[in-house]
Amino acid sequence: QVQLVESGGGLVQAGASLRLSCVGPRRTFSRNAMGWFRQSPGKEREFVAAISAESDSTYIAASVKERFTISRDNGKATVYLQMNRLRPGDTAVYSCASGDGSAWRGVYEYWGRGTQVTISA
Repeated sequence: QVQLVESGGGLVQAGASLRLSCVGPRRTFSRNAMGWFRQSPGKEREFVAAISAESDSTYIAASVKERFTISRDNGKATVYLQMNRLRPGDTAVYSCASGDGSAWRGVYEYWGRGTQVTISA
């Protein structure tokens, strides 16, 4: 079982920035791709961003491109989601997940509990 813990969510006004963090297990973190997903009430879960194990490949969803970036620090076993120019439509629970391999295109097996992000107009 892989334990992932997210932090950094909160309530901010539109136009503000937030940086989410997700800490994973130090022993295995560097071997796996990591992803960020979000889900708001009544909507399906959305794949927001992902990064390969060695940070040589990333994915950012079209809906957040130019505003969100993903990065990781394997030494700290942490993946980050920098979110800029936030909009009310970005309101959701954001969860990180660990991939089943080093490439971001894979199955995401283990999930954190999520952190709430709320953007006021």
